Amino acid sequence: MPKASSIILVHGAWADGSSWAKVIPLLQWRGFPVAAVQLPLNSLDADVATVKRAIALEDGPAILVGHSYGGAVITEAGNAPKVVGLVYIAAFAPDAGQSAGSLGASVEPAALAAEVLADKEGFLKLTESGIKDDFAQDLTPTEKGVLFSAQAPTAGAALGGNVSVPAWRTKPSWYLVATADRAIPVTLQRAMAKSINAKTIEVAASHVAMLARPEETAKLILQAAAYSAA
Repeated sequence: MPKASSIILVHGAWADGSSWAKVIPLLQWRGFPVAAVQLPLNSLDADVATVKRAIALEDGPAILVGHSYGGAVITEAGNAPKVVGLVYIAAFAPDAGQSAGSLGASVEPAALAAEVLADKEGFLKLTESGIKDDFAQDLTPTEKGVLFSAQAPTAGAALGGNVSVPAWRTKPSWYLVATADRAIPVTLQRAMAKSINAKTIEVAASHVAMLARPEETAKLILQAAAYSAA
């Protein structure tokens, strides 16, 4: 398996490509072209299609990196031939027939679950306290305020979209467990990392580990990008 020549970053629910703002410069400094996609967050199929378009634009082998719900997206999109590895950052890693939502429902609800509001069209947003206390509790007050104001409404249907063929069955995987996560239980993160046989690190960070601990996040991504299998 060849080493990666580019890195594609996939954000999670209630977020956009700017959630990788602290990681992107660290990857670019090491010489990697980086693309941070902007998911529509209205269905898993649409989000996977968005990532596949980004993959198609790359000239060579690519690493896919997914945060939170973005893990479900890269699990499906990662079957593209150009993808040589998957990196999960406090992310869902579904098996066939599973979704981000079903994995979350398989354990006791995380603290963030009580802070999710739904509108009449089935789109979900987080309360201000949800962002500040359970989503990004280790960021600065200014950063928390920006995340709350800029959060992207996410369709419940997207979180409920089932993966058909999980790419981690045929591609090497890496996983960052965020040990202060109040959105995806740490026990679930560890279980998912084990089930996909991922090379795993643990970092004392909130759910948005790429913003709270960008250096550790970038280091894991770079390890994946440097990996090659005979």
